Amino acid sequence: MKKVLVIVGPTASGKTAFSLDMAESLNGEIISGDSIQVYRSLDIGSGKITESEMRGIPHHLIDVLDPHERYSAADFQKAARKEIDDCQGFPIVCGGTGLYLKACLYDYSFSEEAEETPADPEFEAMDTEKLYRLLMERDPLQAEKIHPNNRRRMIRTLTIFKRTGKRQSETEQEQSHQMIYDAWIAGCTMPREILHARIEQRVCMMFEEGLEREVEELLDQGVSFDDPAMRGIGYQEFRPYFEHKTELDSVKEEIIRHSRQYARRQYTWLNHQMPVHWFESLDPDACIRMKKEILAWAKQ
Repeated sequence: MKKVLVIVGPTASGKTAFSLDMAESLNGEIISGDSIQVYRSLDIGSGKITESEMRGIPHHLIDVLDPHERYSAADFQKAARKEIDDCQGFPIVCGGTGLYLKACLYDYSFSEEAEETPADPEFEAMDTEKLYRLLMERDPLQAEKIHPNNRRRMIRTLTIFKRTGKRQSETEQEQSHQMIYDAWIAGCTMPREILHARIEQRVCMMFEEGLEREVEELLDQGVSFDDPAMRGIGYQEFRPYFEHKTELDSVKEEIIRHSRQYARRQYTWLNHQMPVHWFESLDPDACIRMKKEILAWAKQ
């Protein structure tokens, strides 16, 4: 099996820095697993790496779609596997939601029904908060994998359950999910209070860099908060602000709160679903130990 290094962890946990260090050590190429960085013009809110920060290392699946285009776990599975197969250097997958990563790394199939089932009008008419509460009631395991702002995935999951009587989480558990690569999954972690502070610092920096203006420019270009690209944390929270229903400080607070909540869900999901080698990413000695283990594995 082809070797693939995977670097996971919540927002602001140091994944990007570690991925760059490993790419330099392995002569690697980095494949982004992020569901928002794939879109053009969504730079600040997605925490997208800049060209000057890339250190000349090839990066893939960044800036490849327009904001109106649909992008699903099945799309990522196809695109990421192609990048891994075509990679001239050592493939390194960095970041991404748990479902995206599992779809890429495991023998994971998506049913035609799950991908093509038309949305039920009953769920389309519900507000996002009510959708998430309903999803928690009907399929709590699947709810752990879906961000509360991701209306499309929540509606699809609820629609499938309504029409088939079967939970999507049960369907996924019935699959064997065997790893198709020789993958080392390195997990960046740190004490929760430090992570929370780093998340807040990162969000504040995004606002200083012009996040409000970035969202305004996207709206001026005809991008809607209902478009796939705008459903992620850092963008969807601006909807009430541009509808003149809240203040900018409230938007910032909501992004921080949602980012922290998402970090907690990421830890929970990864701990239950994937064999992660966790290490303290702010501890230089821990980073050195992890790097040595990865290099030894890569040479096997």
